[in-house]
Amino acid sequence: MEAKKRLLIVAHVPSPNTLKLRQAAEQGARHEDIESVEVKVMAPLDAGPEDVLACDAIILGTTENLGYMSGALKDFFDRSYYPCFEKTQGLPFAYYIRAGHDGTGTNRAIESITTGLRWKLIQEPLICRGEYRDEFEEQCRELGMYVAASLDAGLV
Repeated sequence: MEAKKRLLIVAHVPSPNTLKLRQAAEQGARHEDIESVEVKVMAPLDAGPEDVLACDAIILGTTENLGYMSGALKDFFDRSYYPCFEKTQGLPFAYYIRAGHDGTGTNRAIESITTGLRWKLIQEPLICRGEYRDEFEEQCRELGMYVAASLDAGLV
């Protein structure tokens, strides 16, 4: 029997709405048709390099805070960058941003860090802009499903 692939979801959830987004991404990743993917969900302050080193793909979730990613996600990157730098090149990843404004600075910051890590973006960034809309949850669900299904099928 083949070992399950591991998908790590690291998402900052400071509000009920951002919790809904993380839960939607997890629901998508745990879709009943996806059989050989194990999903682990963690808060950025609880996740570290050992979790990244143990996964086969990662989904990041953050809020836009003052035009930048959340401090919690930045802390996760600060603690994980150098321990993961040489060992996770090519790691498939995707991310979503809950942006009250346009998400540009947050997107640029995540791009910069993940480019330095040489991770492989497998889906265009999902930027949930403006006032909260229920459709954001479906978009996060689809993102989770896409990443997990890609792992399940051996595409990434």
